[in-house]
Amino acid sequence: MDPTFLILIALLVAAMFFMSSRTRKQQRTQQEFRSSLGPGKEVMTASGMVGTVVEVDTDTDTVTIESASGARTEWVLAAVNERPARYSAPAPEETDDEEAAGVTEQPATADTIAPDAIDVPDDLSGLDDTSRDRKDRRDGETDGK
Repeated sequence: MDPTFLILIALLVAAMFFMSSRTRKQQRTQQEFRSSLGPGKEVMTASGMVGTVVEVDTDTDTVTIESASGARTEWVLAAVNERPARYSAPAPEETDDEEAAGVTEQPATADTIAPDAIDVPDDLSGLDDTSRDRKDRRDGETDGK
């Protein structure tokens, strides 16, 4: 057997092992989170609904969630993914991106506008006669004239 083939097989087996171990770790984390669910916990569903757990029924694998408006909905336990991000991570500090990047705003002048920019008139009076005739012909075709 060629040693290159054996190396490729070994790399494939290693990649499959690492991918499956990562998946198992994520599944274990989700299972621990779902088993720790109880009334009063803030959660977010897979579809993005945020609410507070009211009741967990382990017999039917369902959870009742109350939204901020007070509506109670029943969800399959697998649909409850995580704590909302606003409660999980600290809020980033707000900075003014323009000041941080050193960007200053300047009014547009003839010097700052690209020389190859096309000047588009606001009305038909700025068009030459040939352009106006083509526009009239085109408009006439759409009106059915």
